[in-house]
Amino acid sequence: MTYKCLIVDDEKLARGLIKTHLSQLDDFELIASCSSAIEASNILQKETIDLLFLDIEMPVLKGTDFFKNLVHKPKVIFTTAYRDYAVEGFELNAIDYILKPITFQRFFSAIQKFKASQKENIVSPSTVSIPENKNSFIYIRKDRKQVKVHLDSILYIESLKDYIKIHLEKEKHVTKSSISAFEEKLDQRFIRIHRSYIINKDKITAYTKNDIEIGKIEIPIGENFRNNLTFIDS
Repeated sequence: MTYKCLIVDDEKLARGLIKTHLSQLDDFELIASCSSAIEASNILQKETIDLLFLDIEMPVLKGTDFFKNLVHKPKVIFTTAYRDYAVEGFELNAIDYILKPITFQRFFSAIQKFKASQKENIVSPSTVSIPENKNSFIYIRKDRKQVKVHLDSILYIESLKDYIKIHLEKEKHVTKSSISAFEEKLDQRFIRIHRSYIINKDKITAYTKNDIEIGKIEIPIGENFRNNLTFIDS
């Protein structure tokens, strides 16, 4: 399968670099390279785009504002020279958020995330009739019962040796499991940021290079897990 791409960036050098990176991938086709959101809008009215490389800081209309107003949203990878927009980017369900200058290694990592997301979107006939997304919840063992936990209600998971504590918006659950085993049950919205913590990136309210904030809770970032946080380290 060939994926159709669109680059939107007011910087000519940035557009050229992304174009060069794309040219090394056989299954990606560049449909157009635009210098403004207005120009990109005209392309999107004529073409079906699978993946959008979108700069955030642009004259007239910011990339994030442009993307919010699209009726039919392609998958998007935000590109920018500024770290400050990371949370906003992920709130828009971005595949990734890449800081300039964009190395091919970092670019390729984002492409792999895009391909993974495409595989997840393939729905088999046996699941079409199920009214609730099978990945929207899990069951955990607690008090000799299997308790249903909705993934979108999880704030973060904390390791307690042979147990884990699942912090929800209104309650907490403790169940016997290693944090690594539990991590395998989670989807892409969850990120391991420390050997003892997994966070729901949709719940991030602020961050520094040393910790993540979810509401009033500060959770440390482990040195060995910084590569998981693509919106902090490029």
